Amino acid sequence: MTLRLSRYTTFVLCVLIALITLPLTLWHAWLWPVSLLALALVALGSWDLFQTGHAVWRNYPVLGHVRWLMELVRPELRQYLFEADEEASPFSRAQRSLVYRRAKNISSEHPFGTLQNVYGSGYEFIGHSLRPVTTPDPASFRITIGNGQCARPYSASIFNISAMSFGALSANAIRALNEGARLGGFSHDTGEGSISPYHREGKGDIVWELGSGYFGCRDAQGRFDPEGFARQATADQVKMIEIKLSQGAKPGHGGILPGPKVTPEIAQTRGVPVGQDCISPARHSSFGTPLEMMAFIRQLRELSGGKPVGFKLCIGHPWEFMAIVKAMLETDTVPDFIVVDGAEGGTGAAPVEFADHMGAPMREGLLFVHNVMVGVGLRDRVKIGAAGRILSAFDIASVLALGADWVNSARGFMFALGCIQSLSCNTNRCPTGVATQDPSRQRALVVPDKAQRIYHFHTNTLRALSDLLAAAGLEHPSELGPHHLVRRMSGTEVRLFSDLHTFLKPGELVSGWCEYPFYRQNWDLARADSFDHAELSS
Repeated sequence: MTLRLSRYTTFVLCVLIALITLPLTLWHAWLWPVSLLALALVALGSWDLFQTGHAVWRNYPVLGHVRWLMELVRPELRQYLFEADEEASPFSRAQRSLVYRRAKNISSEHPFGTLQNVYGSGYEFIGHSLRPVTTPDPASFRITIGNGQCARPYSASIFNISAMSFGALSANAIRALNEGARLGGFSHDTGEGSISPYHREGKGDIVWELGSGYFGCRDAQGRFDPEGFARQATADQVKMIEIKLSQGAKPGHGGILPGPKVTPEIAQTRGVPVGQDCISPARHSSFGTPLEMMAFIRQLRELSGGKPVGFKLCIGHPWEFMAIVKAMLETDTVPDFIVVDGAEGGTGAAPVEFADHMGAPMREGLLFVHNVMVGVGLRDRVKIGAAGRILSAFDIASVLALGADWVNSARGFMFALGCIQSLSCNTNRCPTGVATQDPSRQRALVVPDKAQRIYHFHTNTLRALSDLLAAAGLEHPSELGPHHLVRRMSGTEVRLFSDLHTFLKPGELVSGWCEYPFYRQNWDLARADSFDHAELSS
């Protein structure tokens, strides 16, 4: 009986307060609010006792709602009151603060020493030189993308905006990103949602990502439309074409934008019917083998007027990527670039199992791609980009040291737009107007102000990279190598990246002998005419 009373104590108190205060309101009018509140809680508790959907509410009428309220505000309480500065969820407060300060053009200097545990396993640092050089000009941190098969190479910044579609992001977010890219002279990847009118407003450089849905260049059946592609790809603002094979957040998984979310604007941008489910298949219909993929790359080059064409993927089965490389060698069709997306990346919603346990992390994928291209003698003809949780100048340096030529960042530029990591991207209720299609919420994002923040974040991050390079005795990011970076393995051991990782020699894979079994065995399994594992094919 005691246990039962304790469960119902709050409900019983509400009943008693209602019974006592209701008659007294005849003489004391100020008691009306108290009485009405008590009556409302009695009604709530009575409903709790007989509803069947929530066991806690049934056992703890009225009081059970306190737990629900605490669960509701738990993420905010944790983020603002209890989260440690270095606790990543997925980005730490220290990381977000760094972006905010650089985006607002405020000094990001840190007092009183590092917060990092420099003796903890996994700690990384750059070796400095006793002969630092003059700080190089960040404006020189550019690379040329486009090999001899490309008629219109692109001079790209080494730090660019990664793929985020209109639809996932708001119109104002797209406007600010593209205007910021124009101001800073760097590129803005459209994501697979195609080129919207808001991308065009800012006149910033565009990398058009072509996903399996062929949005912006598809026919009524969802197949690739060459004429529709050519109309958009030949625009001066479009600098490169990126075929998306897979993405880090959910590699191997297609997507559906539900019909109610397919607004007239999104329908026009993607080339799909208004109000109908917008399906992005898990695989491309324009090619089914590596050889056919090379033919598709040649077709896109021709239709775009000779612009750089490459592809993006998150590494999965190693022999599948090697099959693509074998097709390059067999057809002498060499893409201009490859972007390696890491499993730690992703701005949109994804199934938990895919986000947590599918695909190779960016560094492992990058190192694999770099090694394969070196091992077949094509590395000097193909530029490699990398994306996956990159925010700071050190993040950029560590990726370039492993073989990347440039990096892309998505969530870094989202933070620069004002994202507060509320983790509500998939609810259409983004509190800062970044990831929502709600016009009233988008209004909070003031485009001219946020465009300046995008520009400042990019500029100040490259300035920080310039300082790092100068201290290491280097004059350009391309000089960074694995021997410049160090990782702590334990409390008593540190190792250079060059000693920690495997690096193939030029031409080693095609020479007839490779000393590393992993690369040798997967190379033997790869086929240019099929993505299938050689041992499983007929």
